[in-house]
Amino acid sequence: LANFSDSLNFRGETRAQSVTQSEALITVSEGAPLDVKCIYSYTGFLYFSLYSQYPNQEPQLLLESNTGRSLVKGIKGFEAEFNEGKTSFHLKKLSAQGSDSVMYFCVLSTQ
Repeated sequence: LANFSDSLNFRGETRAQSVTQSEALITVSEGAPLDVKCIYSYTGFLYFSLYSQYPNQEPQLLLESNTGRSLVKGIKGFEAEFNEGKTSFHLKKLSAQGSDSVMYFCVLSTQ
């Protein structure tokens, strides 16, 4: 898993934004629940996206939404739970499969 940080411009001012995935490596057994926690350091209305990437392939969008929604359904059985009060969102899957053993990316933006 990876850490991301970048800068955003808002009407002439710059604010730092960062997204951190809480664990660099998550190990789950096949059939067990999968939970990838993403923590961010920006407050305000944001859009989040979650991607997976197999080695030597393009990232695949699993889901995307804005901070106004608390639960978002994605593809392949993935969903995201957003917690604005704790500035975090979680990528979840009820039953992990062997094909879920990939790199996951949490991405946050203002649009």
